[in-house]
Amino acid sequence: RFGAVMCCCGPCAMYRRSAMLSLLDQYETQLYRGKPSDFGEDRHLTILMLSAGFRTEYVPSAIAATVVPDTMGVYLRQQLRWARSTFRDTLLALPILPGLDRYLTLDVIGQNGGLLLLALSVLTGIGQFALTATVPWWTILVIGSMTLVRCSVAAYRARELRFLGFALHTLVNIFLLIPLKAYALCTLS
Repeated sequence: RFGAVMCCCGPCAMYRRSAMLSLLDQYETQLYRGKPSDFGEDRHLTILMLSAGFRTEYVPSAIAATVVPDTMGVYLRQQLRWARSTFRDTLLALPILPGLDRYLTLDVIGQNGGLLLLALSVLTGIGQFALTATVPWWTILVIGSMTLVRCSVAAYRARELRFLGFALHTLVNIFLLIPLKAYALCTLS
């Protein structure tokens, strides 16, 4: 719709040769804070493509296969790499977002801001419990409501009820991914 998918996943992406060749030097010499970077190359290439004025599009009829993590340790290492890449390349993408689309800008900010709000909600709930020994029902209600709204919108847009099952992913976010993403942010270099 906007011609700007923000991350064309490595094993599922295809690029025109001419587009790739025009950005090859920048892509191969990827640096972060002056040091060579060896993570998030798919997101970085996507941002380079968008910065150069190319379109990146989702093709729903495409068929692709990849290898997925089969143990918790491998999954967490993958998520750590992805978190670092997301933080780094979202910062790189900020200057080009206004030129792409206002909705897309809002979406990128919402995805990153939503995680921050979830983390703050969890921290306030823990703080309330620690200081008052009361269960933070409002925090639980807000997190649960936002989860249901988000999953309902996804289910509606995809026309598939199975997206409601992603509500369970909130628990994975709270107990595994938020601490991992905090660590990723502290160890970007």
